[in-house]
Amino acid sequence: TNQNEIIELLNSQASQSQALNGINGIKVKKKKNYGRLVKRLKHKFKLANVILQKSDKSKVFHLGKVEDYRKKSKEYMDKTQAYQCLGINDPLFELIQRTNKYLLDLRLAKWITQKQYELLSIKPNEVELAHLYYLPKAHKPGTPLRPIISGLKHPTIKISKFLDDLLRPLFDKM
Repeated sequence: TNQNEIIELLNSQASQSQALNGINGIKVKKKKNYGRLVKRLKHKFKLANVILQKSDKSKVFHLGKVEDYRKKSKEYMDKTQAYQCLGINDPLFELIQRTNKYLLDLRLAKWITQKQYELLSIKPNEVELAHLYYLPKAHKPGTPLRPIISGLKHPTIKISKFLDDLLRPLFDKM
């Protein structure tokens, strides 16, 4: 099967990339074109309809079927009702506009300083929507998925950090 071929390919590539004992006990590494190897593996994974994903807590990788990931993702989204696929709808521009308008209103009402306004304002080329992805829990039966929200470039990240800096001293005293 395609999965077995991929596993064999991974094993052969791993053994080829290990250091070899050379003349006089000097270790010589074989020259490798890792870019080409990665490209080849990605192509094989795509053909086999599998995903190689770093697992959640252990330092191992999990090789799983794309359809299993999709099924588990859909089950999670249906169960929690906390997320939705945006498809072609991209609310980023509107979110930037609304947030910047709100910041301007705060500035005009003198709730924040000009410096704070400039620091917190959103520059469209620096942001992207947060996205949901999953890491497999390979150590658990059935390999459930752990949902992760990546929002480091989210439009409101500067505001979140500002509020954290503002409120953290209060919570640290508790």
